[in-house]
Parts: sequence; C-alpha cells; structure tokens
Amino acid sequence: MKSYADIIVRPLITEKSMDGVAEKRYSFEVAADATKAEIAKAVEAMFKKTKVVKVNTINMKKKPKRYGVHFGYTGEWKKAVVTLSEDSAPIAFFESMN
Repeated sequence: MKSYADIIVRPLITEKSMDGVAEKRYSFEVAADATKAEIAKAVEAMFKKTKVVKVNTINMKKKPKRYGVHFGYTGEWKKAVVTLSEDSAPIAFFESMN
C-alpha cells in the first residue's frame, strides 16, 4: 500500500483553484496511477478533521512548448479536485493563501 505522500504530489495554487476554496473544493497534483478512493483516503490522512465527499480526476495531456529554436513537450500529469463535506474542517494550507 502506498503512503499518502506517494499519492499527493503537491497542491495546485492557481486563480481558478483558489476560487473553489470558498466551496471547500481543493486541487492537487496526484500520482498518475492513483485512484479516486486512494486520493480520498490520502487527503483524509494528510489533513486531520477532513471528510471527503467527492473526488474528480483529470489526466492533463502533454502540450507542445518552444524554448528558443528547440521544440519539446510538457510532461503529462494527473490533477484531482477534492470536495469536502460542509461540516469538515477547511485545509489550513489553502486558507492561508487566500
């Protein structure tokens, strides 16, 4: 069994993801092979007093990028949007960013 540190790679701090904090919706970059159930357990284990209601996952495809005269691609990764219950405690990391 993987630890929660292996499943959740990093939090995503963007304008769009910070708009969801008011509705207790948080975005994370997760491992590419992580399932929704594993992501929910990892969030509940990492942040105490939280209860996950819903997990939405998106596979982010590679995009072409140009670095001067060289062409390349960004890496593929997986994003998870986690929704917490109304009576759940907010995640303090995201609250301090607002």
